[in-house]
Amino acid sequence: MLRSLLASLLVSAAAVAADRPNIVFIFCDDLGTQAISAYGSPLKLLDTPNMDRLAQHGMLFQRCLVPNSICGPSRAVIQTGKYSHINGFIDNRSRFNGDQPTMPKMLHDAGYQTAVIGKWHLVSDPQGYDHWHILPGQGAYYNPPMIRDGESVKHEGYTTDLIGDFSVDWIKQRDKSRPFLLMSQHKAPHRDWQPPARLLGWNQDRVFPEPATLFDDYYGRGRAEKEQDMTLAKTFTTRDAKLAEPKGLTPDQLAAWNAYYGPRNAAFEKANLSGEDLVRWRYQRYMHDYLACVKAVDENIGKVLDCLEEEGIAEDTLVVLSSDQGFYLGEHGWFDKRWIYEESLTTPLIVSWPGVTAPGSRCDAMVSIIDIPETFLQAAHLPIPADMQGRSLLPLLRGKTPADWRKSFYYHYYEYPGAHSVRRHYGVVTDRYKLFYFYEPDMDYWELIDRETDPDEMTNVYADPAKAKVVKELHAELDRLRKELKVPAKDPEPPARTPAPGKGKGKARPKARAGKAQS
Repeated sequence: MLRSLLASLLVSAAAVAADRPNIVFIFCDDLGTQAISAYGSPLKLLDTPNMDRLAQHGMLFQRCLVPNSICGPSRAVIQTGKYSHINGFIDNRSRFNGDQPTMPKMLHDAGYQTAVIGKWHLVSDPQGYDHWHILPGQGAYYNPPMIRDGESVKHEGYTTDLIGDFSVDWIKQRDKSRPFLLMSQHKAPHRDWQPPARLLGWNQDRVFPEPATLFDDYYGRGRAEKEQDMTLAKTFTTRDAKLAEPKGLTPDQLAAWNAYYGPRNAAFEKANLSGEDLVRWRYQRYMHDYLACVKAVDENIGKVLDCLEEEGIAEDTLVVLSSDQGFYLGEHGWFDKRWIYEESLTTPLIVSWPGVTAPGSRCDAMVSIIDIPETFLQAAHLPIPADMQGRSLLPLLRGKTPADWRKSFYYHYYEYPGAHSVRRHYGVVTDRYKLFYFYEPDMDYWELIDRETDPDEMTNVYADPAKAKVVKELHAELDRLRKELKVPAKDPEPPARTPAPGKGKGKARPKARAGKAQS
């Protein structure tokens, strides 16, 4: 009888193991939904056939929110399934405590092969990975130094292509007897948006349609919106505009760069633009470069999807595409992110899982990147720790929205003073409203945005008597969320802000984060 019981347990364990999907997580940096054709932006900026391919095979989430719209903190959320004030990484000057429990460690301990390739941006060395091949800090677009399993290496080529190639190579060389987690994490399309040489001029000097709020004057909102430093009019640099040659290119790369930008820059200098005409020129240059970077990411997503099919494992693999936050593509005259406003708060999320997600499906439920770790754990038949603060998306992926699914979401941004001078704020988000508070002593004011009557988010209606009941209800909900999420009354101090000491042998390693804290 004992032998029979043991045999039964072994069969059950084998069945569970066989049922565990491979997981490919493709994470971009500053990828706005406006740049993905599957999201259907009315501006129709770019065709992204491989991102769309994922959506055709799986589920596109219409409203995936980030808890803290900035690069490093979002990556810490993905590792831990916890808000910034809990995982300790509140801004880009923080250092991730890799000793804490993380989703990759849990999968690794349960038998998964694990790898992270590309942008890391958490300062400390990755933990819980069999293989890591990461960019130091923000990383370079061309010919990047990288850190491979603790050793400094230098590559020649375009970083997006290298990350795609290294991801494909790892899949092909994996232990085929075990499931795997691959986190393929792109630098692109982060500022300063350097396209690959092959995509210079990709749009044939198309004139892109302008967003309706390109010349927003921030009337109807507060000081924080007026005093930020992220506009095309004021903040866009000569490096952003490619009016200065980039450093670190090979002669061939520099020749291609000069062949494209040189004559166009000469025409720009001759035109002597100013005012709105200058902003329009900058917007067009921005769109050419940003979207070319996205196009390169899309091509490399295609490489990974093709590899899964060639390896015969596409049907056994859960593929997730997301980004650390959304991004402004000229809306409100801005680039960058950080705000609770929609273009920054909402990030892409597309999930393909054959046999689980219905092809071509869409989900309107309010979800978040904080739900991704829990989803991966449940997909692997592992328990979800009680202190994780998201929820598994598995019911939604199966086409069923639980009756108790979230109707509100908490947001908190911390990095001030810092790049782009966006002031600290927190708030609650619902399907219709955003109530948020700029809480520094020299700011100290509330805003209420009604997205139903004001979809471009142009007017603070907090003081409108007709909204008094809504304000009261949202204050109560915000208080409830802060208590539930254990948000401290005072901002937490991040861990030590010094880079981790090098552990590699041979020549000195690049620091894991170099230069000023940036987006």
